[in-house]
Amino acid sequence: MDYIRERILKGEFVAGAWCNLGSPLTVEMAGVAGYDWVLIDQEHAPGDNWTLLHQTQAVARFPTAVILRVPWLDRILYKKALDIGVAGVMTPYVQTAEEAKEVVRFTKYPPMGERGVASSPRCADFASNFADYFENANKRLLNVVQIETGKSVENAEAIAAVDGIDVLFIGPMDLSISTNYRTMIQEPKYVALLEKVGKAAKNQGKACGILIPDLRWVPLMKGFGYTFIACGNDGGYVLNSMKSVLASLRA
Repeated sequence: MDYIRERILKGEFVAGAWCNLGSPLTVEMAGVAGYDWVLIDQEHAPGDNWTLLHQTQAVARFPTAVILRVPWLDRILYKKALDIGVAGVMTPYVQTAEEAKEVVRFTKYPPMGERGVASSPRCADFASNFADYFENANKRLLNVVQIETGKSVENAEAIAAVDGIDVLFIGPMDLSISTNYRTMIQEPKYVALLEKVGKAAKNQGKACGILIPDLRWVPLMKGFGYTFIACGNDGGYVLNSMKSVLASLRA
């Protein structure tokens, strides 16, 4: 398991692969390709904790950190995923510092949080490595929270200031819909929101990230200090390639 938190908080750029097919094969491919992290989506994708287990095992031979997006801010969802052994969690729709504090409380062991303790799960090598895992889990776990509404943007600096929150992560479509800037980076006011979140993260010594829909966004986001970036998703990669090949065949 590669723990990526230290690299991110040092300001290193890390490239991610977003996987929503529920397939261990595409996650393994991300490792083969050399991505720094892979996001396994359980919010808008069919996977569950059995698929998460297989996906985590599939990429274990690579230095690719596994981050799980949970469906919601729920202590039970974190508990099961963390016991499987993910390097980090992403929480959607965090709008206040109070909600960010709940994320930390549910994902960190005491005294920092309230995560339940057991020595037997996979994360601790089935009890054979529990002492080391318990000692280092809080400082190794990456907490990513999603900024997806105007309210989240307004509270971005307060959210970033919460101890134990490491990355502010823009959900570009949700932010676009919630603020009614439907054309995204074609809207100067939408771009201003992205810049504001980047500054909020930097002011608090945290990182900022985004799932971009198009590689043409990369210079803009890097210019705003975003260092935790993914583009597209495995489902899109497969479908777009299929469409391209089919068009060529029919031509």
